[in-house]
Amino acid sequence: MLFTIQVNNKKIRAEKGETILSALNRNGIIIPTLCRMKDFTPTGACRMCVVEVEGRDRLVAACSQPVEEWMKIRTHSPRVITARKTNVELLLSNHPDDCLYCDRNLNCELQRLAEELNIRERRIKAKKIRPMLDQSSPSIVRELSKCILCGRCVRVCEEVVTATSIDFIYRGSSIHVGPAMDRDFNFSSCINCGQCIIVCPTGALHEKYNISEVQEYLNNPEFMKVIQYSPLVPAGIAEESGIKYSRDFDMVLNSVLRKIGFEKVYNTGSGTDILIWEMAQQLKDRISTGKREPLFISACPAWNKYAEQFMPSYLPMLSTLKCPQQIAGSLIRTAIADQAGVKAEKIFSVSVTPCTAMKFEARRDGMMRRGISDIDSVLTVRELGRLIRLYGIDLSNSNSEQADPPMEGFSSAAALAELSGGLAEGVIKSLCYSETKSFPGRQHIKKLRTGASFRETVIPAGKYKISVAIVDGLTGLEKLKSSIAGGSKYDLVEVMVCPGGCINGAGMPFRSQKDDRKSLARMIYQAGAHDAIALPENSPVMMNIYDKLIGESSEIADKKIFHTHYVKRDVLL
Repeated sequence: MLFTIQVNNKKIRAEKGETILSALNRNGIIIPTLCRMKDFTPTGACRMCVVEVEGRDRLVAACSQPVEEWMKIRTHSPRVITARKTNVELLLSNHPDDCLYCDRNLNCELQRLAEELNIRERRIKAKKIRPMLDQSSPSIVRELSKCILCGRCVRVCEEVVTATSIDFIYRGSSIHVGPAMDRDFNFSSCINCGQCIIVCPTGALHEKYNISEVQEYLNNPEFMKVIQYSPLVPAGIAEESGIKYSRDFDMVLNSVLRKIGFEKVYNTGSGTDILIWEMAQQLKDRISTGKREPLFISACPAWNKYAEQFMPSYLPMLSTLKCPQQIAGSLIRTAIADQAGVKAEKIFSVSVTPCTAMKFEARRDGMMRRGISDIDSVLTVRELGRLIRLYGIDLSNSNSEQADPPMEGFSSAAALAELSGGLAEGVIKSLCYSETKSFPGRQHIKKLRTGASFRETVIPAGKYKISVAIVDGLTGLEKLKSSIAGGSKYDLVEVMVCPGGCINGAGMPFRSQKDDRKSLARMIYQAGAHDAIALPENSPVMMNIYDKLIGESSEIADKKIFHTHYVKRDVLL
């Protein structure tokens, strides 16, 4: 039902049941917010979105107040602007003045609001919050002095990630956000997914930087400098640099990385192809033996840690295969090192990824051989963007170069694995192709891509019928548990912590909450539909890895280096 309301002496159309903020935004009137997040129930906690409603003594929060037919609203009256300005000044009164050194400088919502409201002096003075830097986590740094208590991180951790690792602690002037019992992150149930980093408006939460470590080794001639990057990284770097992305940009990035000082540049997608191929064989072995216990697959280290902490009974069902980053890293340390005539300990191996949890994954038990980690350092897309700018490289004026063999390319299935449901799709296609030399019908594949937090389907693969479930974001886990409790049987279950997959990973460039990366996902799907190398078994690169690299190395012929283990973790709740 539509009706008319009056806003700033002009009539606009509003819909019954929507909020004032929604009606205003739909009609081109922008109201500032801090605590609000798209698709979340509004709280009205920050009071930045207040407006003046005729007949009301107090200002009302536009994000939570429903529109009513009689309303006459003023969105930028002197009273409203004064209230908003005072709110920001109160937040700034005890906020640190280190914007030049802050992670979110020039990309800070509090900074932007201060500029929009023309705040040019400190009128309200308060005692500064004592700087408290929590660097105990391998992935996330917490700076309490920059926290404005908007509650976004608490809500996303509880309602989206469902780990509930952080909450408000104490009351009054002592209130702050932190893990259980106010301990450091490394004692908490944090799964390092970094979704809290994405929603933090001020940089109170940000990824742990490894740029200095990488710089140090780049200038050390005793080490061979090697880097790998996942299929999404070129698109992320293009977005970070304001360049329109195309597939040709992948080769430009190879040139850029060599200019920085890396001697070997590899594609992590080659590791993804190995993962898909090995998982397809695991699934086939299970089904052929009549084992109906589900095989949980994932390239998401945050999910693996979540399962260890909250679902230990599911650990025997988890595939023991490492994530693509670690598979590629293990090959670099073994077969590739042997080919190059370099000792494993004399290789400095770097991985670039959209995922902050990969920083934790590289430090896990079982991710090393003979005391040497598969990966020495992990950079996010944002960190690599900073490193490129630090070295003064012009992306628009760089040549195109191929990555280095034997991991110079990957199939479209490896790129699809960056999207939620894509890994399961690749595994099923690979199994189906090995059985029938054809792919599943479009109607089956479409059900894997619907976008719901939980989706399921049955896909025929020759003589097999594979029951598949996709958990897209951990809110879908309860539906999976309920379905299993109701008697449903699954052969394959894929879980991704970040909704939508790695395209929304915490290491990707920051974007406005109004934006999403659906266009990037569409581009990946379209490229997959026309790519001649659709599966790992069609990839000359992967076949070369198996025939020559693995086949000719007695040390890794059993492929144990591709596997790890998972154990129950006891953490503070």
